[in-house]
Amino acid sequence: MSFTEPAGRAGTSDYRSPDNKAETWLSHAAAIDSEVAQYFLVSARCGCFMQAARSLNVRSTLLRKQLAQLEQQLQHSLFSFQGSALSLTREGQQLQARLITLAHERKLPVIEQPLIRLAVAESILHDILGRDLIALLRRNASVRLEIIALDGELSLRAVSADIVLWLAHGSTPHPGPTFATREPQRLACLDYLPHIAKRYSRVTARPETPDDLADFMLVQWQHDRQIDSFRPWNELVEQRLAGVVQMQSYELMLEMIRCSACIGLLPAYMSRFDRGLIALPGLFAEPMQLQAWLAVNAESEGLPGVQVLTELIHHTFAERREWFQP
Repeated sequence: MSFTEPAGRAGTSDYRSPDNKAETWLSHAAAIDSEVAQYFLVSARCGCFMQAARSLNVRSTLLRKQLAQLEQQLQHSLFSFQGSALSLTREGQQLQARLITLAHERKLPVIEQPLIRLAVAESILHDILGRDLIALLRRNASVRLEIIALDGELSLRAVSADIVLWLAHGSTPHPGPTFATREPQRLACLDYLPHIAKRYSRVTARPETPDDLADFMLVQWQHDRQIDSFRPWNELVEQRLAGVVQMQSYELMLEMIRCSACIGLLPAYMSRFDRGLIALPGLFAEPMQLQAWLAVNAESEGLPGVQVLTELIHHTFAERREWFQP
């Protein structure tokens, strides 16, 4: 698309056609730094500086600064806002077409992101880590991440990952990953208690002994049946001849407790995660606990993406340390 400025007088020495004017400044396109050219093309494709920055894994302030310098270098405005929508000016469209043509002649760099595999206990993924992972992905749309939910010892032993975050009973990280890792780190000790939704439990009618649970439906996540430290709860559920539901899905078990007046075994921090749930302490004499452990694959610990995720996990648990107090 050419400029639509009026032509000069025929025969004058400074006359140039609109197409020639465009060609004059577009001739500088080949000299544009390849990284800046990529910033421009991605921004043009996304129609949003924020999304372009996420896709390129750079700060939006840096992206806009580079594009502003590009406009100053070319002495043309490349972007315009129509309401809240970002679009290219005529000059921006011309530059986009020229850079796409040049891209066939010189391959613009594409920064390949290594695939990072994160294996994490399903309950931790849902309750503790999920929100921070979403925030990370919101900032960085170019990451290649595979998230594997662990729902038991068998899945833990079968998994191969760069980072593993799992739950184990006792004071050691065993059973843990079967591949070579750096020394596992204990992140937290999690206490477990029966929980019920507040709206289904008046204070004067809340159960105080295991016998009081006879008037309530119990819900059990199937994964918990494998855990030795949950023996008091598991024995109670197994003795039930009626009024018990067993679930394969952790999220659906939570919904049963929230919405169906069921009582289920959950981490003691759950009332902080969901204010509509309340713990029922004192029902069992024996404590029911699990330890949260973190291990990093020895072969991939040096990858920047692995280090970023490891730091995020440590930060998340440190930020929520009050959740894990007895």
